[in-house]
Amino acid sequence: MKELKLGITEKGIVHKDQNPFDLDTRFRMVKESGVYDYYDKTPEDPALFDDYMAASEKYDIPIRAGGWFYELGKDEQLFRDKLELSARLGSKVHNTQVRARHADGHFVTNDEVFEFYMMAAELGDACGCYPTFEVHINMWSEDFRRITQVADMVEARGVPFRMTLDHSHVIFKINNEIEQKVFDIKSSIEAGELVLDPYKSGSCCQEWIDRGFVNHSHARAAVPNNPKNTCYTYEDGSPGRGAQYPWFEPEPGQFPGEWQEAKLEPWKEVVRQLFAYHANNDDSPLGQVSTEFIPGPDYGFGHGYSIFDHSVACAGWLRQTWEGTVNAKQ
Repeated sequence: MKELKLGITEKGIVHKDQNPFDLDTRFRMVKESGVYDYYDKTPEDPALFDDYMAASEKYDIPIRAGGWFYELGKDEQLFRDKLELSARLGSKVHNTQVRARHADGHFVTNDEVFEFYMMAAELGDACGCYPTFEVHINMWSEDFRRITQVADMVEARGVPFRMTLDHSHVIFKINNEIEQKVFDIKSSIEAGELVLDPYKSGSCCQEWIDRGFVNHSHARAAVPNNPKNTCYTYEDGSPGRGAQYPWFEPEPGQFPGEWQEAKLEPWKEVVRQLFAYHANNDDSPLGQVSTEFIPGPDYGFGHGYSIFDHSVACAGWLRQTWEGTVNAKQ
C-alpha cells in the first residue's frame, strides 16, 4: 500500500483547554490511541530538545512534522533557528505561517512572501526539512487568491511550491458573509473567480491539490458558515472566528452551536480529493496529515468536549478513508 502517515499536533493532545498534560503523558496518549504514526511539534524552547527526543524514543513515536509562525521583517532568524531545530528532531516538514502584516505594519506583498519562500526553500534543501507554507486565517494566505500567484512566481524559478493544506480555513468561509469580507474575497466569489465549494468545478482546494502543492496537511473539521466561538470574546467584543467543528455529536452545552453530521461533508470531500490525488499520482508530494483540533480562541477555547477524543475519532476516519481510497484503486 502507498504510504501516508497520520499524526497529531501537540496542541490537540488535551481534553479541555484548562487541563494540559506533561510531555511524557502526551506522548503516551498518542501511542496508546493506536491511530497515530507520529507527533507534530517544534518546541518553544530549543533547550527542550533532549526532553522531546527522549519521549519520542521511549514511545517509538517520531516527531515527523513541526511548525511555527513568523512576522516578516523581524523573525527571519527565528525561522532559521526553528527550521534547524525541526530538522534535528527528525521532522520532514516545517509548517510555516507568515503573518499578514510586516513588522513595520504594512500588509506583506507577494514579492516579500516570494523572497522569504525562496530563502526558506534553500534552507530546506540544505537541512532536509522542508518549509510548507500554510493556508491560514490571519496570515498572508487568508486571501486565497494569492497562493497561486506566489506559487506561479516560485515555479517560474524552477522551484517546487510546497504548502500545508488546512482546508478548515476555506470551508468555514462558505456562505459566511462576515468572513468573506476579510480581504474582500466576496467580490471574487460572486464573479466566479474564486470557488470555495469543493463540489464545484475549479475550487481553490482542488486546484492546489491538482497542481501538486500539498506536501503536508492539517485536518481540523469545519463546516460552511461555521458557528462563531461565543465561548471566547476579544477585547472589541467580537467572538472567536469559529474555524472548528466537533467530529462527533457533543453533549448538550459542550459546543456553542447546533451539530449536524451532514454539515461535515464538504470538509470530508476535500480530504477525499486529496487522498485520491495522492493514491493516483506517483509524484504526489503529500507525505503526512496531522489532525489539528485545538483549543485556541478561534477554534475550541471554552468548549466542553474532549479535543483529544475528537482528534482520535477524526484520525480513525482519515485512516479508514485512505485505506478505502487505495483499495478502490487496486
